[in-house]
Amino acid sequence: MKELDFLKEINETLDDNSYLGDDCAYLEDLDIFITQDTLVEDVHFSLETTTPYLLGRKAVAVNLSDLAASLSEPKYITISLSLPKTTEKSFVKEFYTGVNDICTEYGVKVVGGDLTGAKKIYISVAAIGKKVSPYTSSRANAKDGDLIITTGESGSSACGLFCLQNEVKTTKAIIEAHTNPMPRLKESKALSSQISSNITLMDTSDGLADALFKVSQASSCDMIIDFDKIPFNEELKAISQKNGKNLADWILWGGEDYELLACISKKDYEKLDPKTFKILGSVVKNSQSIGNVVLNKDSQTIKIDETTFSKKSFDHFEEKL
Repeated sequence: MKELDFLKEINETLDDNSYLGDDCAYLEDLDIFITQDTLVEDVHFSLETTTPYLLGRKAVAVNLSDLAASLSEPKYITISLSLPKTTEKSFVKEFYTGVNDICTEYGVKVVGGDLTGAKKIYISVAAIGKKVSPYTSSRANAKDGDLIITTGESGSSACGLFCLQNEVKTTKAIIEAHTNPMPRLKESKALSSQISSNITLMDTSDGLADALFKVSQASSCDMIIDFDKIPFNEELKAISQKNGKNLADWILWGGEDYELLACISKKDYEKLDPKTFKILGSVVKNSQSIGNVVLNKDSQTIKIDETTFSKKSFDHFEEKL
């Protein structure tokens, strides 16, 4: 069974599923956002390609990225850590040093968690953010005529993982894109200070194309994208060509870049720094819109629909490192 099938069952089973759909849930009665992510050894990470310190940082970063996509200010986290009985005390020390360092950088407090035994390492982090914007972000907020924008570069994390697994030499920036991602909280704050209405905003943790398709489905719109406008590290070209890898797959489906993808009005975009927020395309929403992504690449038009999404997107119940 695919991940989407499980999600469908969950939505149909719960009496109230109104809080589900985005990576963060807004609890209006408490005026907070909450999110949770889990990292599983040999699915999301391998100790052959990362260190306990970097793993601690990344476990927090992926949750702060979700809070960035909710336009909220991160405040608190809890950590549930499941470890094999053979785990050394030094692992816990280094892991929590990484946790402490990134929390200090972003003004976040560790306020609890759980510690249990397991056959592999399981890390589950819950993060709480404070609502600071009068406007909301949701996958379902894309409007006709909105510009589709993104921060940073796509594909570097996937390339970095490939280089680590295959001992391919590359730049520090590409390796750290995978091992030490930075949540785009500064960029989220910039968006929050300039927008004049609700927007669509999510991170690209499962891939740029994955995020685009999920927005198109949630907003019942079509996303028209110019592939040549997608920012990426030029080093990826040489590495992909030399090693027989598909550059477009890294950029579109690689995942774990933790950049922000937004749909925003042209008026609000004019207030932003174009060096930070790059335009990829535009939203089309009318009676003919069916929730697809139309990608213009090399004089060809490629449609990303449910079939393409099913084949290309990361499935937590099938993919392995």
